[in-house]
Amino acid sequence: MASMSPMALSSSSSTQSMFKKKSYISASSYLSAVSEADTRARRLDKTPGSTPALSTSSSVSVLSQDSVLEESDEFDSSDGLEHAVEPSEQVFTTVHTEFGHCANETYRFTSQHNYDHPLESHFVDPPYYILVSVYLTFLLLICIGHMRDFFGKRFRPSVYKHLMAHGVSISYIFLVDFLLQYIQGYAPLNSDFDSFYTRRFKGRIDDCFSQPVTGVAGRTIVILNRTTDDYNVTQTLTGGRTRTLNISSYNYLGFAQAQGGCADAVDQSLRRYGVNAGGSRLEAGTSDLHQQSEALVAKFIGTEDALISSMGFATNSTLIPALVGKGCLVISDELNHSSIRIGVRFSGADVRTFKHNNMRSLESLLRDVISQGQPKTHRQWKKIMIIVEGLYSMEGTLVNLPAILELKKKYKFFLFVDEAHSIGAIGPHGRGVCDYFNIPPRSVDVLMGTFTKSFGAAGGYIAGTRELINRLRIRGHSGPYAEAMTPPVLAQLVASMVSIMGIADSQSQSRASGSLDSSVTLSTPDLLVEQEHPGPVPKTLVPIWMDLPATIRDGSEGRSRLHRLAFNSRYLHCGLNKLGFITYGHPSSPIVPLLVFNLGKLPLFHRMMKDRATPIVVVVVAYPATSLVSGRVRFCLSAAHTKEDVDLVLKACDEIGEILDLKHGQGERWPIEDITRRSVELVNQ
Repeated sequence: MASMSPMALSSSSSTQSMFKKKSYISASSYLSAVSEADTRARRLDKTPGSTPALSTSSSVSVLSQDSVLEESDEFDSSDGLEHAVEPSEQVFTTVHTEFGHCANETYRFTSQHNYDHPLESHFVDPPYYILVSVYLTFLLLICIGHMRDFFGKRFRPSVYKHLMAHGVSISYIFLVDFLLQYIQGYAPLNSDFDSFYTRRFKGRIDDCFSQPVTGVAGRTIVILNRTTDDYNVTQTLTGGRTRTLNISSYNYLGFAQAQGGCADAVDQSLRRYGVNAGGSRLEAGTSDLHQQSEALVAKFIGTEDALISSMGFATNSTLIPALVGKGCLVISDELNHSSIRIGVRFSGADVRTFKHNNMRSLESLLRDVISQGQPKTHRQWKKIMIIVEGLYSMEGTLVNLPAILELKKKYKFFLFVDEAHSIGAIGPHGRGVCDYFNIPPRSVDVLMGTFTKSFGAAGGYIAGTRELINRLRIRGHSGPYAEAMTPPVLAQLVASMVSIMGIADSQSQSRASGSLDSSVTLSTPDLLVEQEHPGPVPKTLVPIWMDLPATIRDGSEGRSRLHRLAFNSRYLHCGLNKLGFITYGHPSSPIVPLLVFNLGKLPLFHRMMKDRATPIVVVVVAYPATSLVSGRVRFCLSAAHTKEDVDLVLKACDEIGEILDLKHGQGERWPIEDITRRSVELVNQ
């Protein structure tokens, strides 16, 4: 705490001493509060971190952290974020700032595709005057930026003043400066355009990015306040902190919690396995927990086997080269993630792209590449693989999986689906796009996903046939070279997946797999017991030392999280459309992009949301993550958000949208009062 004292804005010694004294007092009160909470929990013979059912009453009354820790002494916060707006008779033991209290069962929805309605991508073009203003804005910034670069290279005030103070003539200074630019002999480290964009475009809105935070990135998040005196060239921490509503983290199911059943499981794994795996998977890094986790992932996905990796990005970039190579063809969606692009480049395979989610473009390309064969030789392709994403993170659109599978039957190619954002977030059972469309997962050749979004962990997986996975264990670069996933992360993964699946009782397990003893150590193929998918997890796939609460073991907590996420996603998406905004994506997507278009409006939207009475942290996205004319705000919904939280976001967007002229959408518009009052009707339309 003492290290924060130099950040104080006042330079007087008395003010600094007062700041230090207050910091020490806050730390002391914090530790006392923690000790008091632990003592009360022990008297109740209850683990403080246990998580009860989110939709049923708990028989045990446990004080939450909100009523114990006086966080208002440490940073500026809003009472609306620390305590539920609508009190409930239900007793919760989850911390409201980490996972919102919501006992109203009407605020629930099931994420599932309705085949009576076609899958449509929601893309709306803005009025022409908006596009013209966006282009003019960029043209003006480019002209001003080049002028500043031109004069900045030739006129350096600080250097010139120093030389002129020593009697050097100005003409001689210009001549020397001009020659030095050509005789140093070094090439620039950055390309001209990259450097220009970073300095003259991104630098103007740099305060919207890299916001330092502290604590749990749950329903709310605590940001470290900062300021700038040089137009974002440098950012200075003020020493203050503010609790804000977090609508920007990939915490889809709300498992980012410092307390609860998953956190208890992580603590148990630390005591049993330590922190580090100690090696790569093919050396000394594979433990029984890795084998059980891979078997659990395969059961969750619905495939024969699965391989887990310690990094989601590396899952694609290191394992795609083991699937395709020279003489193979990869057909990729034009909006696929950079990890897919890098993996394909490493593989040496040829690559073609088709228009985003456009089945006509894909079929036309398939006919062309199959008829023409390999370039120059026109030989038949060794392998054709189509790579798509289940849920596209910038657009919020879902892949048209049924249509692609129809093409797969016709043209006989391999299908690779990246479910980094869809697994755990959509579908009635949280099993991703296959679950959402009610398609057998084994109809897809390769299913990839990550644990960083819905499961509150880290790393990624690839699931498929046992023969394929065994090949990837040897030929994939992550097996021999990458550090194995750490035990605490594996424990978080297991606990969160079990929370969604639930654990099968002993009778059903014995009927499905015989009388298996959970104390016997089994190899990965032995753990993969054939059961109906989707279904509960067998006890053999859950570590016997992992003591999970009843609400996790029966799957009730995970089901409630899935239904809350589905409601929040549809409510915000439909609410923004009714307010008149242009949004992209599918209504069931937890990612809701709100189109702002103009680069100058992006930082204003971010700052106005953060400066409200109840601060809201949002993510703004611009080029190169999007096109130049499609800058947007990307809302990331979570099961941790309450209906009141989404109301708060909608009201803030309504007010800011009027000020910044952002309501360019088509269709019927509702006033904000009708949207919040008729939320259930809006979601179920």
